Amino acid sequence: MQDSIVIVGAGQAGAQVAQSLRQGGHAGSIRLIGEEAHPPYQRPPLSKKFLAGETDAEGLWLRPAAFYETQSVDLLTGSEVAAIDRDGHAVVLSTGERVPYDKLVLATGTRARRIPVPGADLAGILTLRSIADVDRIRSALAAQERLAVIGAGYIGLEVAAVARAMGKTVTVIEAQDRVLKRVVSPVISAFYEALHRSKGVDLRLDTGLSGLEGAEGAVTGVRLADGSLVPAGLVLMAVGAEPNDALAEAAGLETDNGILVDGGGQTSDPDIYAAGDCTRFFLPRYDRSVRLESVQNAIDQAKVVAQSILGQEVDYDPLPWFWSDQYHVKLQIAGLSEGYDEVVTVGEPAEDKFYVAYLQKGRLIAVDSINSPRSHMMARKAIGEPWRADLLPAAA
Repeated sequence: MQDSIVIVGAGQAGAQVAQSLRQGGHAGSIRLIGEEAHPPYQRPPLSKKFLAGETDAEGLWLRPAAFYETQSVDLLTGSEVAAIDRDGHAVVLSTGERVPYDKLVLATGTRARRIPVPGADLAGILTLRSIADVDRIRSALAAQERLAVIGAGYIGLEVAAVARAMGKTVTVIEAQDRVLKRVVSPVISAFYEALHRSKGVDLRLDTGLSGLEGAEGAVTGVRLADGSLVPAGLVLMAVGAEPNDALAEAAGLETDNGILVDGGGQTSDPDIYAAGDCTRFFLPRYDRSVRLESVQNAIDQAKVVAQSILGQEVDYDPLPWFWSDQYHVKLQIAGLSEGYDEVVTVGEPAEDKFYVAYLQKGRLIAVDSINSPRSHMMARKAIGEPWRADLLPAAA
């Protein structure tokens, strides 16, 4: 196959598409375009080991820089795509340069969501999505003793854990009545609330905010809805992510909180595909449309897109899985728990080793494993089975 392939987005999904195309025998040109100055890298460690200084930027790279040269992948870093010319089969860079394609892949990922509150433009209010973001956060943490985190999701709690290990005073502010409410059961939420409080994190749950306050252009604190002030020289907004689908939408592709794709990763344009966090697709095993933000989906969907471009018939139906590292605790999630009607807890939360099985009409739909890797690996094979006491092992 000699088609010219252009991939917009040099993250996990974009890099995997390029690699899988070459492995599948694609002989035509491949251009991989990324906005950041770095080659494709892992994002999950950003809020963990990279923030803690346990690895450097090069340690995050998915492949050595020489890999792209040896695989004849033209990697364009520091380049922004401003538009897609579907009629002319080209993408237009912000410099005005046109890059022609036969097939186009959008792997544009997500961006950090911001809350439009008074004071949101003050210096010292940051989000976390890239190496540059973490560099700014690390520099700010070196100069500030008080960190306020808005949002008790994965990113917010992971950063809180790292900051406490640095000895910083940390307050986490969450509008919901429990941490991680959108993704886990009350059992898991209670475990993490107790864990963070035991480490000295000030958790403010079921708490709204009215604005961010500052002096001389820099943030000094978070004003809560009840009028109280949380002093902070650094504020992290960790309130989720939004898909980077504006480029696709402007080009007339179908979007709905993500770029809509079929089971082969094809968009509403037969010559344009999409993969990774930016996509929304129908997931047969859960019988609903989803947008997944995970390494698993970025890699697996990218492989499917490469297969589709190479002319293979595929129908994407993955089992989602995720993980989070906080302090000495590893949370591993298999499946999607939304819609569960029963919860089974196996093991002892007080011993920091247990798992929670989520059931729907008697069938296993998801498992959250705390320091229990064996149950996680077996759960990935057992999802969808009727629940019985011996379906998964003891927490281990």
